[in-house]
Amino acid sequence: MIHPTAIVQTKTIGAQTSVWQFVVILPGARIGNHCNINAHCFVENDVVLGDNVTIKCGVYLWDGIAIENNVQVGPNVTFTNDRYPRAKQAFTLTPTLIKTGASIGANATILGGRVIGAYALVGAGSVVTKDVPDNTLWYGNPARQVGFVCNCGQKLPANLKCSTCGQSLPRKKKTLRK
Repeated sequence: MIHPTAIVQTKTIGAQTSVWQFVVILPGARIGNHCNINAHCFVENDVVLGDNVTIKCGVYLWDGIAIENNVQVGPNVTFTNDRYPRAKQAFTLTPTLIKTGASIGANATILGGRVIGAYALVGAGSVVTKDVPDNTLWYGNPARQVGFVCNCGQKLPANLKCSTCGQSLPRKKKTLRK
């Protein structure tokens, strides 16, 4: 489903993907199956979205951003791809990777060149300046690790065993990063 007000120039868009009002997707973008790209989003040429990705309203995906499967990007999340921006000057693209199952809360800012690990959770309003390891919970400005999350999305207690689904993380992940 592509809303009539959307401008979708790519030919690489998966089955059962929905593109809503006032979205612009440039020709080089690659969009997977079962994605949901909400209103007022922009997707540049060198962007890859896996399957089952949700991009909420007001998100701009710039060149160099790759998002794997089953990722949730909250409303108004901001991505950058230039560490030293200057008007009308060439720049070095800093690619960003969001791994499988990760979730990024509303209004978070992800600086270019970062990796958000599999099943990690970045809290709303956070500013991510470092790589985020798998299954970790980060929030704040600058964002810092404050805990661990299960693949099902629940915050984990000190024993790293999920009370919702029963998954346990390996004990080596117990040390919080500073």
